[in-house]
Amino acid sequence: MSVITISRGSYSRGKEVAEKVASELGYECISRDILLEASEEFNIPEIRLIRALHDAPSVLERYTHGRDRYVSYIRKALLQHIRKDNVVYHGLAGHYFLPNLPHVLKIRIISDIEERVKEEVRRENISEEKARYILKKDDDERRKWGLRLYGIDTWDSKLYDMVIHIKSLSVQDAADLICATVRKPNFKTTPESEKILDDALLAAKVHAAIIKLSPTSIVTAHDGVVTIGDPEASMKNQITEIAETIEGVKKIIVNAHRKTDDQNAINPFHNI
Repeated sequence: MSVITISRGSYSRGKEVAEKVASELGYECISRDILLEASEEFNIPEIRLIRALHDAPSVLERYTHGRDRYVSYIRKALLQHIRKDNVVYHGLAGHYFLPNLPHVLKIRIISDIEERVKEEVRRENISEEKARYILKKDDDERRKWGLRLYGIDTWDSKLYDMVIHIKSLSVQDAADLICATVRKPNFKTTPESEKILDDALLAAKVHAAIIKLSPTSIVTAHDGVVTIGDPEASMKNQITEIAETIEGVKKIIVNAHRKTDDQNAINPFHNI
């Protein structure tokens, strides 16, 4: 049992690859489902969640932390789904939210730009020049988002276990490679990897619950003990009360120091 995340750009055929992999392995295939769950649970229109992930940061949001809240909610929803195991996720930002889970196979699907331009022209009935401009803008926005929130370049191959170029390789070829790789022992779910995921999920739940009060907090969890670092001083008691209501929390430790060396630390916004 394992989890696969597939990062893809527009017209990369990554969705086709994800669906074929899920079908061959008998895994659940999810994408937009995560946005819908986060939208419903936190009563935020889905379109705002989509913009929070797609669009480059505005000056206003750097001060209001609006985007940060949406991303926190999406992370929580994704981790809850991943906890079920046997999942192929080809939605937004999976490679950011699951960086330290050993049983997650991270794939990047890329495609030839000329093929992407042709597809954009066909679907939108626009000129090649305009299609190229739109695709470049979309790629740049996604790249800026990753750099702003995590200091990570989405085009950096080190983020992924495998980068597959859909050109000489077909969708079926890509699916075959992914299926063969994920069956290797190092991507199997173990009690240790489940423990890491449980800690990450608990930290994400607490972070999503307190982010309105303390948007810059860093949250870590270990065996039910949750540490909240750098809280808003005036909100310390409220933050503690909220965190204590989260299922699975055994103890809350609140301090005024940032803690960034824990692999389950939840504050993907420390680069703001």
